[in-house]
Amino acid sequence: MLNAQAHVPPPVNEPVLSHAPGSPERAALRAELARLSGAELEMPLVIDGKAVTTGKLGTAVMPHAHAHVLGRFHLAGPAEIGAAIDAAVKAQADWARLPQSARAAVFLKAADLLATKYRPVLNAATMLGQSKTAHQAEIDAACELIDFFRFNVHFAERILAEQPLSGPGMWNQVDARPLEGFVFAVSPFNFTSIAGNLPTAPAILGNTAVWKPASTAAYSAHFIMQLLTEAGLPPGVINLVYGSGAAVGDRVLDSPHLAGIHFTGSTGMFQGMWRRVAERLDRYRTYPRLVGETGGKDFIFAHESADRQALAVAIVRGAFEFQGQKCSAASRVYLPATIADDVRQRVVAMIGELTVGDVRDFSNFMGAVIDKNAYRDHTGFIEHARAEGAKILAGGTYDDQLGWFVQPTLIETENPKSKTMCEEIFGPVLTWYVYDAARVDDALGLCDETSPYALTGAVFAQDRAFIERASLRLRHAAGNFYINDKPTGAVVGQQPFGGARASGTNDKAGSLWNLIRWVSPRTIKETFAPPTSWRYPFLAKD
Repeated sequence: MLNAQAHVPPPVNEPVLSHAPGSPERAALRAELARLSGAELEMPLVIDGKAVTTGKLGTAVMPHAHAHVLGRFHLAGPAEIGAAIDAAVKAQADWARLPQSARAAVFLKAADLLATKYRPVLNAATMLGQSKTAHQAEIDAACELIDFFRFNVHFAERILAEQPLSGPGMWNQVDARPLEGFVFAVSPFNFTSIAGNLPTAPAILGNTAVWKPASTAAYSAHFIMQLLTEAGLPPGVINLVYGSGAAVGDRVLDSPHLAGIHFTGSTGMFQGMWRRVAERLDRYRTYPRLVGETGGKDFIFAHESADRQALAVAIVRGAFEFQGQKCSAASRVYLPATIADDVRQRVVAMIGELTVGDVRDFSNFMGAVIDKNAYRDHTGFIEHARAEGAKILAGGTYDDQLGWFVQPTLIETENPKSKTMCEEIFGPVLTWYVYDAARVDDALGLCDETSPYALTGAVFAQDRAFIERASLRLRHAAGNFYINDKPTGAVVGQQPFGGARASGTNDKAGSLWNLIRWVSPRTIKETFAPPTSWRYPFLAKD
């Protein structure tokens, strides 16, 4: 036993490795890509620390080479889901009784393992299974997940250190208890770091979890679970189950032990889960905590004073990195007519230089979209824009013969309320609207009111007075607001991430604000010299 007030090492953001030609990380990543490409994995469920197989299989393929099978993952049925819930409930007592320093040590070790041994493994798995380039995998599967582990234990320590005042003769304390029950973690395909964070952030504070990753990210989830197990995570703390949202979610949400939901995914799915929880409130032992980051229709708003080259680069990177499959990706742009011709020329030229293909070829800027359903949706938006007479300034072509490839597409519309300006696309399709620079306030209003979402947004201007005006007018339009930068790339500990309106509960992943949702504080008052008479002084006679 350690008789000390332990403090975790001060966190610092993990450096991004370049994977430049000749670098050791490039060689290691290429070797791991070859190794994983040459094998077909069997991916079991992990329940109470044990590998569980069901014989009912889903298939993981490379989106950029969809005939190539990476592995088969076992699908959970009612019995396995029930076992995962039971394991989480059973494991919590022992896990929560550990000192915070012991729980923190597991995730600090996971961070170091990921920074070294597992770095090429998880980067390669993310590239192959989610069609990310080497750079996009590095900033996600390696750096951001390492940062989540290191910063979250630091945030947890700060929460435990927050204590109340004590008056004379007493000692007041707050016990930051874990939630009473288990957390249901539902993670998306697009960020390996989010998949790793959703079950582990609650676990750091003594909670246990049932984790359902997106089927299209089952491959990288398999390696995350291996990493956590090697780091010393006890059996039952995080239980990995594969399956459809409905098959797994309906059973989990019916459990009286559900204490929280940590979700990233579509707005519709989160709203459906919220309704189901509301319908069952009288069944739960406690009101479940609902934490969700959902959709986005993220904007770039340009003022005529904007640096045109910086604006053009932000548009291209913000819209087309990882095929636009980021909750934060730029999807609509408001461009003043006074600079539109110049910016149009710059952006179209840059898009013409972007290469799209197999991410194992490091010269490609983009890979494939995640699956055939996404491909169908994205191409449907392009064809809708064509049918309504919008201009396709760049891209607009697609091909699914080898992989689900959609070329980076730029649409110009004269209708600021067109479908591609309003609806979430989640793909490499960007629409812009050219506004009258003399009516910039009206354009700001359009930006604020067009979309139901409020996740990320950016303003480009050199005019400081306008920046302040736009920041105020768009105050509720984005939970992450960028000035002269693209609306993507939030860093743990630097830009806490999340939005409101239809974009979620804005509980800010990568900050103390998220971690605090996973505790249920108990206030303890100890009186050292309690009164021995019921009489108060005011009762005495004059």
